[in-house]
Amino acid sequence: MTETTDRKKSIPSPLSGRAVALPESRQLDILADLFERRGAAVMRVPLVSILDAPDPAPIRNWLTQFIAHPPHHLIILTGEGLRRLAGFAQRAGCREEFVQTLSSVDKICRGPKPGRALKELGLQPDRLGKEPTTGGIIATLDEMPIAGLEIGVQLYGEDPNTLLMDYLRGRGATVRAVAPYIYAPRSDADKVLALISDLAAGRVDVIAFTSQPQFSRLLSVAREADCEADLFAGLARTTVAAVGPVVADQLGSLGIRVDICPQDAFFMKPMVTEIERHLQPVHSG
Repeated sequence: MTETTDRKKSIPSPLSGRAVALPESRQLDILADLFERRGAAVMRVPLVSILDAPDPAPIRNWLTQFIAHPPHHLIILTGEGLRRLAGFAQRAGCREEFVQTLSSVDKICRGPKPGRALKELGLQPDRLGKEPTTGGIIATLDEMPIAGLEIGVQLYGEDPNTLLMDYLRGRGATVRAVAPYIYAPRSDADKVLALISDLAAGRVDVIAFTSQPQFSRLLSVAREADCEADLFAGLARTTVAAVGPVVADQLGSLGIRVDICPQDAFFMKPMVTEIERHLQPVHSG
């Protein structure tokens, strides 16, 4: 389901008057509107943009092989990746064949976002990861006989997902991987440094992370400017929200306390709902 908002209607919320930092690029306006309707003062810091893979030849070759010799299973890690593959297929003149082949392949989705992208093509996932993480995909595959089978994997960004690749090959599967998009830095360093300064000074009540590259960009700029300590100190005094366990695990692995993470649905609206619940005043009986 596409997340939409009614911009004319404000919503009473414990977010009212709170300063909320959004290090987002894709769908920034939609996410900002969810907070602004609840009275939050939104601090927009667009950190990354998503681009097609710069060399289209490997993606076209993967599509040609996928259509001519479909794999036994296709692991779809992100909705963005599937949409990009469909876009490449459209430009190559084989979108109809791609979708038709996709309908006949066993599709394993990491989480709800790939499932929604499939629905846009008129299809449904055949299996879901036990959790919307690489570990969840592996737990699902543990219950499947895959030795000797060909398995397609849609990767994301420039992450080779060595954990998943090694697992599949270790179980005797042949892997056909494709990476249809990359993350590119978008925000200039001055805006990122301003956010770090606001965090360190306690001028941010909540910061909401929705993808791993966001914090990677923050950390990269902080290191270049020699203010990494300010970034971590600022996050320690700020309520930190993550859209799902993948982002939460990244932050946690670096010693950052994650205060808020949805338990079931890992996209924007549930994250906002969890933030409201976290900020709700506790009334003594």
